[in-house]
Amino acid sequence: MKQAYIVAAARTAGGRRGGRLSGWHPADLGGRMLDHLAATTGIDPAAIDDVIMGCVSQAGAQANNVARYSVLASSLPESVPATTVDRQCGSSQQAVQFAAQAVMSGMMDVVFAAGVESMSRVPMGTPVTAATAQGLDGPFSPAMERRYKGVRFSQFAGAEAIARKHGLTKDELDQFALDSHLKAAAATRSGAFDGEILPIEITGADGATELHRIDEGIRFDASFEGIAGVKLLQEGGMLTAATSSQVCDGASGVVVVGEDALKRFGLTPLARLHHMSVGAEDPVINLEAPLAVTRRALDKAGMRIGDIDLYEVNEAFAPIPLAWLRALDADPVRLNVHGGAIALGHPLGASGTKLMATLIHALRAGGKRYGLQTMCEGGGQANVTILEAL
Repeated sequence: MKQAYIVAAARTAGGRRGGRLSGWHPADLGGRMLDHLAATTGIDPAAIDDVIMGCVSQAGAQANNVARYSVLASSLPESVPATTVDRQCGSSQQAVQFAAQAVMSGMMDVVFAAGVESMSRVPMGTPVTAATAQGLDGPFSPAMERRYKGVRFSQFAGAEAIARKHGLTKDELDQFALDSHLKAAAATRSGAFDGEILPIEITGADGATELHRIDEGIRFDASFEGIAGVKLLQEGGMLTAATSSQVCDGASGVVVVGEDALKRFGLTPLARLHHMSVGAEDPVINLEAPLAVTRRALDKAGMRIGDIDLYEVNEAFAPIPLAWLRALDADPVRLNVHGGAIALGHPLGASGTKLMATLIHALRAGGKRYGLQTMCEGGGQANVTILEAL
């Protein structure tokens, strides 16, 4: 079987809801990322076989195939096709896996896998709320109602259930959130993110322009007391806004190529796609799938968790990576070494390639070999990707 390589990986710095990236239309933000990936690699844009882009809230500014609109907003030729995929929070991680499958099959040789989400312009849940506001059907069908009588697939309820199931305490969740901010702040100060962040030009209220290059959600003065004092999201629960991922605007992407493209364009690979899995578990507890899917992925790859040098487990809510650590008996020192979505933000459809960009750069900077990435996804699914840094 042919091999698939990543030759470029980048992300924007996260922007808060209504913050520094909210002035950017998502298609323009996606187009800017595509242009950067093309310029970074030097690949002839006419050689791009496809663009696969993750986006979750496909409505309003992100409707009508935002991937294609991102191509049209870029400098890439009109001949470059594009499609938008939705596997909820894992959308752009799935984009990478689709891209790699196309390359490994020999059907394609150069695929851009990316993601974009403007949660300022298209708030989470917009496709559902827009439909129900007009008296149209929502996503829960009569057959689903019969199968899951009286149940609503709530990610908040699922995260609370996982915390209880795995014996986590509120103090542990609060400490994890603090650690996310501390690690993200340290990575920012040390320049660890510099190689992966695409600076984005923004215009202030006074008309002056500047570059957005620092993740807007990091709390550089975070304290345990401050995090612990945030109001609970529900009475009797453990989760707060401080132990949940931040709403975020952003774009990210990687370039996936085969061996022929490496030779044709004189490219130096950053990483090789070593293994890819996707799986699903109980949609009611909703967010626990990364645990079982990681076990299966490691088995399929013939690896143990100890073989993995760094892990990126999306911090949708603090209980998810903490439960993952316990279930896999994994080393917490290797987890989200530069912080995660609690500090850096979770731009939904862009998070997959965002985490991948961070993982690849961290592996290479530390002289590490294998990295594993996974994230929980709405509906009880999870993707797992194992990379080998080169």
